[in-house]
Amino acid sequence: MSRISFETLLEAGAHFGHLKRKWNPAMAPYIFMERNGIHIIDLHKTAAMVDTAAEALKQIAKSGKKILFVATKKQLKDIVAEKAQAVGMPYVIERWPGGMLTNFPTIRKAVKKMATIDKLTQDGTYSNLSKREILQISRQRAKLDKNLGSIADLTRLPSAIFVVDVMKEYIAVHEANRLGIPVFAIVDTNSNPGDVDFVIPANDDATKSVEVILDACCAAITEGLEERKVEKVDTEAAEGEEENAEAKKNVRRRTTKARASKSADAEATEAAAE
Repeated sequence: MSRISFETLLEAGAHFGHLKRKWNPAMAPYIFMERNGIHIIDLHKTAAMVDTAAEALKQIAKSGKKILFVATKKQLKDIVAEKAQAVGMPYVIERWPGGMLTNFPTIRKAVKKMATIDKLTQDGTYSNLSKREILQISRQRAKLDKNLGSIADLTRLPSAIFVVDVMKEYIAVHEANRLGIPVFAIVDTNSNPGDVDFVIPANDDATKSVEVILDACCAAITEGLEERKVEKVDTEAAEGEEENAEAKKNVRRRTTKARASKSADAEATEAAAE
């Protein structure tokens, strides 16, 4: 069964592309027709490609790896943040920090700086600083939190990135391509799908369009996380059973040895008595 229906995509306005004069010829395979100077996206292909992308995202989540969501468009920030938080994945909704993937160690240092500032507030060091110094540090902490707070738990490079609008987030896509990180993206008719591994042709401006696609993808990620939990429990149970079986074998061995030793002692005592 498909994760998203044609009707759902149609109601969300996912079929509306850009003006014909703004199109990218590479998107031709995903365009159904042109109406009133606007390209209409083939939603049958969109639904099929959402399923493909969702299944791949599910396997990534099931393996315990992270998926980084990227969307800095003003109207999409809250939606992307909400969906990413719901599945426990990192996200970037403010300006993309250049070199975030290709120069990841430097970004991690900036994230650790936040932790250092937090430590200062807890150990009482703040009380020894002047008001001006406290204000400067507080502003620095707020700025770091705004830009990097959402990736504070990202201790290593993500295994994939999910991008909304590859034209706006071209730097993120370029960095992911350089490092061989798979790119999942909602791609509109004015964009180039060539740098995207999992293309989802759809309207990347309408909030409803992006929301229904993210719902389907995040539902798949949730499934992957749940399956990972179940497998972990099963593995732990199997290991526990093996340990119990081994413990029982050891008890039997010790009991057999004790009986053999007792029997040998009894025989030796009888022989000495004779």
